[in-house]
Amino acid sequence: MLDDFLIKLFHEGNCLEAYKIFGAHPETVDNIDGVRFTVFAPNARSVQVVGDFNGWDGHNDYMERYYDGGIWTKWIPNVKQFQMYKYRIETVSGALIDKADPYAFFSEIRPGTASKVYDLTGFEWTDDKWMKERTNNYDRKMTIYECNLGSWKLKEPFTDTQDGVFYSYEELADMLIPYAKENGFTHLELMPLNEFPFDGSWGYQATGYFSATSRYGNPKQLMHFIDKCHEEGIGVIMDMVLAHFVKDAHGLHQFDGGFVYEYDDINRRYSEWDSVYFDAGKDTVRSFLMSAVHFWAEEFHIDGIRFDAVSNMLYWKGNKFIGENDGAIEMLKRMNVRMHEQYPAVMLIAEDSTDFPYVTKPVKDGGVGFDYKWDMGWMNDTLRYFKEDPVYRQYDHNLLTFSMMYFHSERFILPFSHDEVVHGKATILNKMWGLNDDKFAQAKALYVYMFMHPGKKLNFMGNELGEYKEWDEKKALGWNILEYPQHDSFHKFFSDLNHIYQKYPALWKNDYDDLGFEWLVVDDSQQSVFAFARHCKEGGCIVAVMNFIGNEHEEYCVPVPFEGTYKEILNTDDTAYTGKGITNPRALKSKKGKANNEDQSITVKLAPFSACIFEYQGDETLESRWYKKEAEEKAKKEAEEKAKKEAEEKAKEPKAEAKPAAKKAAKKPTAKVTAKKETKETKTTAKKTTAKKTTAAKKPAAKKTATKTSTKKASTSKKTTAKKTAAKTDAKK
Repeated sequence: MLDDFLIKLFHEGNCLEAYKIFGAHPETVDNIDGVRFTVFAPNARSVQVVGDFNGWDGHNDYMERYYDGGIWTKWIPNVKQFQMYKYRIETVSGALIDKADPYAFFSEIRPGTASKVYDLTGFEWTDDKWMKERTNNYDRKMTIYECNLGSWKLKEPFTDTQDGVFYSYEELADMLIPYAKENGFTHLELMPLNEFPFDGSWGYQATGYFSATSRYGNPKQLMHFIDKCHEEGIGVIMDMVLAHFVKDAHGLHQFDGGFVYEYDDINRRYSEWDSVYFDAGKDTVRSFLMSAVHFWAEEFHIDGIRFDAVSNMLYWKGNKFIGENDGAIEMLKRMNVRMHEQYPAVMLIAEDSTDFPYVTKPVKDGGVGFDYKWDMGWMNDTLRYFKEDPVYRQYDHNLLTFSMMYFHSERFILPFSHDEVVHGKATILNKMWGLNDDKFAQAKALYVYMFMHPGKKLNFMGNELGEYKEWDEKKALGWNILEYPQHDSFHKFFSDLNHIYQKYPALWKNDYDDLGFEWLVVDDSQQSVFAFARHCKEGGCIVAVMNFIGNEHEEYCVPVPFEGTYKEILNTDDTAYTGKGITNPRALKSKKGKANNEDQSITVKLAPFSACIFEYQGDETLESRWYKKEAEEKAKKEAEEKAKKEAEEKAKEPKAEAKPAAKKAAKKPTAKVTAKKETKETKTTAKKTTAKKTTAAKKPAAKKTATKTSTKKASTSKKTTAKKTAAKTDAKK
């Protein structure tokens, strides 16, 4: 029978296990095996179960209302595994519509649209150790290989008249898992595994949120694939879309003639992808979506879920100027809190291209509660930079430095995903400026920048091959291009880079701690050279130097954080990667001398469009540097205090000698006499000072003074002579 407590939670919008109420579940009644079918159709006048077990005639299999609340249920005897069924729903207008089961565990392969009875119980997992030890990888390595299972490899190709043949989950387990491990990936991210009708949607417009797609086999075969991944130390992330669903008639759209899963308001109902938005403000929809997430973690041991189009849940239609979607935001917060309570090690990842704040901050601290967010800004800025003619890169230097201005505001993953290599956007290699050789050189330098930059990494399948051909879901990757030396060496380079990333904790352990990253060369825009260090608190330092234009540098000075030697562990211009061999084969010893705020530096060779990685070989660590700095500051402070103390003691000495003089001062004359004496002394001092100034004056000035004096005397003499002459004249008269 049905679980009334789960039904109560379902209507409250707090149910994580709605799939245990609804769908098709084996049930034995009076020793007769059968299946109980249950569906939520609140607007239906009646519901029948139709299938190949009753000749698709449901007149004898009308479902019964389960109390109130829109739930219909029916137990049917002798229904077997893999038998197909649908719900025939009578709408309020009297129309009959056939719908697939929203909670089905398995489905008919496209173009068929029926659901299939499937018992999920009975699979024997062998991944107990993995499940106990897994975490959400904040301080662990994570380099993700995003994959479309149908087109990674094809058993038989698609033609104009015939569909291709896919490999099964079990066959892929024997091919894909060893490949990912050999090439240094830690996780697989699988494009949607839930059922979807149209191959061209890649799974992002779904019908079966609890149904593993039948393209590659049945649910237990998928369980086997995931179990094998865990056995080999590979985590599994799956893509899922909670924002919208497909409009196909057999799906969720107008499920019972009413709007069970979508918005009642037509203006909010449809998306720009010609799909239908979930109304995540409805409690029953919240329970449906949260249960779908829980289902994959519980039944399939999924290690993470990447949620597509989260922007369109945070804002109405993804547009911040229309406003925030409060109902969907509340659902996301509720889902993240409940999932972290039950599955703290399952990573919840948001694909969000907006600047909505605190997406990866815990809900209790005012955030939305995801573990990670794709850094779409970093991806767009980086690819824009590498598309540019190198002549102009000096003017857009900030495109590669800006990311570290905001990086610690969220917990970011750096993605070069499937979205960047389709629909005429060109592959990563083909986005690079220039001709073939320059493209390969820049692509290698780009990937060094990516793998040395803080944040977990994600690359879509084919990126590692240096594909020129855009991804097509109907075509396998171009594995034949590995016959060409340039592609083969690029593939080797990518694998080596992945393994270097895994080997050194400095490249992942402190991704989300600002102490884990340090700019060394950040403002050499004219030469488009960048350098930075990655640190591990416990010890270990990696220095990356990148030259993103076509100039060669024989001796480029790079500041380094520690004294010691630096050994080159990868250079994109190595002949092993079809480079010219402009490398740094010997370990470089740092030299003392201030360079860009560092006390040490090394001199490196830089090939055009190249990047190199150095491992620090010395005893210094961030901690020892901190203690050293603290000791220096302490010594400096002590020296300053000592000098201050000595100065104070010296200042006290004259005061001690002045005490006897103070006694004599008591015997001095009265204030008036003293004042007169002081005035007299002041005048005397002033006269002496004037005399000194006159003496110290320059000769020309003295000459000038003398001239003035003689002129004055001459004038006086003339006046006297004139008086005498006048007197004589008077006498004569």
